[in-house]
Amino acid sequence: MRARDWELLRGWQDGDQKAGTQLVQHYFPLISRFFVNKVSNPEDASELVSDTFLACTKGKDRIREGASFRSYLFAIAMNQLRLYLRKKKKLSREREDFAEIIAADTLGPSMTSMMMQQRESQLIVQGLRTLPMDHQIVLELNLFESLSTAEIGELLGIPQGTVKSRMRLARNRLSKYIERAAKDPALFQSTLSNMQDWARRIRQQLGRQGD
Repeated sequence: MRARDWELLRGWQDGDQKAGTQLVQHYFPLISRFFVNKVSNPEDASELVSDTFLACTKGKDRIREGASFRSYLFAIAMNQLRLYLRKKKKLSREREDFAEIIAADTLGPSMTSMMMQQRESQLIVQGLRTLPMDHQIVLELNLFESLSTAEIGELLGIPQGTVKSRMRLARNRLSKYIERAAKDPALFQSTLSNMQDWARRIRQQLGRQGD
């Protein structure tokens, strides 16, 4: 746990811009990748990143004693995404089941076109977009951020068993999508057996998109 993160946040909340800059520089890549992979409009993604960091400066009363700052910041990012998706889908009801939002319903073609250079990467990106959002996020945190199930559980504030269950379901659904979409058995095996390598390349692309 980076205890200094909380010190930097308190400094930023008290008007120390240098403290804010340090905090943003450290966590910007993580938050940027999170939004770039779920929001097709780069301007919207950039605005969501800014809104996330702005919101964390206003949450003095919401900070839980002993909580991880990364978890605190990620929870804010998740909430910003919920609000964005609700607005995009023009939902009239006050509450909705976030787990039922499918990423493919709200994403545009930008991620797919970005990955056209490698068919394997394209299959993974398209497959991730077919997953329920809560499953997609868990699997992406594992693939793109190399987080363990314990770290993901801490980050999302859910039991490790829930993380494992979601990840298993997500991998199964992703595998079935890739097998169906690839059509070529060799392409299917290449994508599945080198999943971590392709994920690493996608992460690099996401990083460049978020710059």
